[in-house]
Amino acid sequence: MQSYVIHLIRHGISEGSLEGRYVGITDSPLSQEGKKQLKELLEKGTYPGGKAVFSSPLRRCLETAEILYPGVKPEALPDFRECSFGDWENKTAEEISAEDPSFAKWMESGSQAAPPNGESGAAFMHRVCAGFEAFVERLMRQRITESVLITHGGVIMTILSAYGLPRASFYDWMTQSGCGYSLRITPGLWMRSMVAEVYAQIPSFAGEEDGIQQDRIVLDLAREAADRAYGDKETGKDTK
Repeated sequence: MQSYVIHLIRHGISEGSLEGRYVGITDSPLSQEGKKQLKELLEKGTYPGGKAVFSSPLRRCLETAEILYPGVKPEALPDFRECSFGDWENKTAEEISAEDPSFAKWMESGSQAAPPNGESGAAFMHRVCAGFEAFVERLMRQRITESVLITHGGVIMTILSAYGLPRASFYDWMTQSGCGYSLRITPGLWMRSMVAEVYAQIPSFAGEEDGIQQDRIVLDLAREAADRAYGDKETGKDTK
């Protein structure tokens, strides 16, 4: 039976991230450090190809696509944009705390409630999961057997915590900028259980069977950033 492979890749480091800002839907471009990192990964490692390249509509993802897949124009899919932080967009925690007393309560609650004029954790999860299911249906309908989706860390963690095999929690799917995972969808299993086999990390390096060996310190820092952005509660569908 025909299977469908999707390569999920996180965008490079953006300018806003380096400044410690909440850049959910803020259209922050890649930083010079982010561009350099992507080029180094591309030089040292191997990125998968695909019959089609898709992306979040935000600039940092589209610029990542330009570097990793030059000459290919990605199709932007709005459902795979990052979570919206509403009135707190593009501000640091210090700036938000000084302006809005409710920020402390939001942090204490696990960051699951919606920021003012923003998106709650539940709404974000629902939007991403609905978008992914529609995306898979489209791939099957159009017989696109291998594709690349360049998106955000929160989006990747949401997708894999909801559908990925082996089963793992939201934060277990943390990945560095410019990196990601390859997953394989078998139509029969998808229709029955809506699960996808996660079989490789991206990029791959010569001599490394399991793909890139991620720096533990970098991952811990990324986990702390995700805690601030998404809260400390697990995200994803009920896997029982």
